[in-house]
Amino acid sequence: MSEPLIFERSSPGRSAYAQRPAAAADFSAIPEALRRKTPPLMPEVSELQAVRHYTRLSKRNFSIDTHFYPLGSCTMKYNPRACNTLAMLPEFLARHPLAPMSHSQGFLACMYDLQEILKDVTGMAGVSLTPMAGAQGEFAGVAMIRAYHRARGDSARTEILVPDAAHGTNPATATMMGYTTREIPTNSEGDVDIEALRAAVGPHTAGIMLTNPSTLGVFERRIKQIAGIVHDAGGLLYYDGANLNAILGKVRPGDMGFDVIHMNLHKTFSTPHGGGGPGAGAVGVSQRMLPFMPIPIVGKATSPPPLAGEGQGGGASGEAASFRWLDERDLPQSIGRLSTFMGNAGVLIRAYIYARMLGRDGMQRVAEYATLNANYLMASLRDKGFDLAFPGRRASHEFIITLKRQKQQIELSATDVAKRLLDYGFHAPTVYFPLLVPECLLIEPTETEDKQTLDLFVDALVAIWAEARRDIKYVKGAPYTMPVRRLDDVRAARQLDIRYQPKP
Repeated sequence: MSEPLIFERSSPGRSAYAQRPAAAADFSAIPEALRRKTPPLMPEVSELQAVRHYTRLSKRNFSIDTHFYPLGSCTMKYNPRACNTLAMLPEFLARHPLAPMSHSQGFLACMYDLQEILKDVTGMAGVSLTPMAGAQGEFAGVAMIRAYHRARGDSARTEILVPDAAHGTNPATATMMGYTTREIPTNSEGDVDIEALRAAVGPHTAGIMLTNPSTLGVFERRIKQIAGIVHDAGGLLYYDGANLNAILGKVRPGDMGFDVIHMNLHKTFSTPHGGGGPGAGAVGVSQRMLPFMPIPIVGKATSPPPLAGEGQGGGASGEAASFRWLDERDLPQSIGRLSTFMGNAGVLIRAYIYARMLGRDGMQRVAEYATLNANYLMASLRDKGFDLAFPGRRASHEFIITLKRQKQQIELSATDVAKRLLDYGFHAPTVYFPLLVPECLLIEPTETEDKQTLDLFVDALVAIWAEARRDIKYVKGAPYTMPVRRLDDVRAARQLDIRYQPKP
């Protein structure tokens, strides 16, 4: 028997009086034509019913706090509670973004240190923390590439190169910035096809967007050669930071030859992730890209801060400050502001605390254990008979198995496995991405999972394969233990209807 909806618990006149507004709102400023003629359909329930409703919903969530969450290229790892606790200190939590710089020195000092830490760990010459999401970090990165070429009067560079294993946001971002994109194939071992790259570059090439390790779960072994080819053609290299977790403290994108990098602090630096935010997509740049960074940036003051009200967060006249905001006056070629202030301050504080907790040695351990877990899981699944997409390569922090053989032999698809895994208490890996691997499962265990969990995950995949050989229809009916059964994905995407309709 299914659980009643909250609407079905509703009774006319029932209310949660503790949350009721003290006085009715004044809607007189809203034009008559825009006002409702009838009140909205809302459940009328008590406070206890409302509390139980949302508590029950929270228990249905799959989250990193409750389940193994091996989403490839998403780094769904445990967030230390200490980061959250310290970020909520009153001095951080109550700071107003327009507070004078003289009253914000502690916060600015933390942000300056975070910029320096990120510069050190990525090998970049400068870092801006202002992008508020990975996608906005991508946008900023390509905007800086465009600004660089325009500043040099090089208007012929209209094309961005994108490997076929790139994240889908890469060509989308390039297109948003007015570029056309050209796909570069990868070879059978997962590396970029060098000859195809040579044939594609030219005076029209603005740059190439890729990540290393790539979304195929392998490290691009000829990255220095790729950098040389693109740079010799006058283009720039953009690094998608989704997979930075794999190389943290081990190798730096700046040393590989990248000119621009965005970092998903909500992935690599263990701040809240998922649900549409909050996020932080800090960007790093090489020396030649420094003038174009998005503002504001935290710098060390070389002169007294401006008068209160002048610029962003000015201090009192004549007051000395160790740190200050760098803005349009300091970077006149900047691509500008991406948000009202300077990014998601709470997320950035969490990233700073996480980095300080780890230290240099701790960051190296992140990469070591993320890679160890991925290779252990990959080897375990290979030994159980699963097919690896790139059997001749070691995993980075993630790897791909393909169910192409199972699909051909017994009609077992990646979707079938993903849905059945829910019944075993595991969130599914990323499925069908990258698109060039048929029946793809992209698996990332992260560094925070233990061996026992990884072994249970292997056991679950083995059990599902055995179930499919006995009764494929049963597996195709999964999930059986979730609040809803398997949905029609296409119809749900194209004809989504989640409104409650009362029975006539």
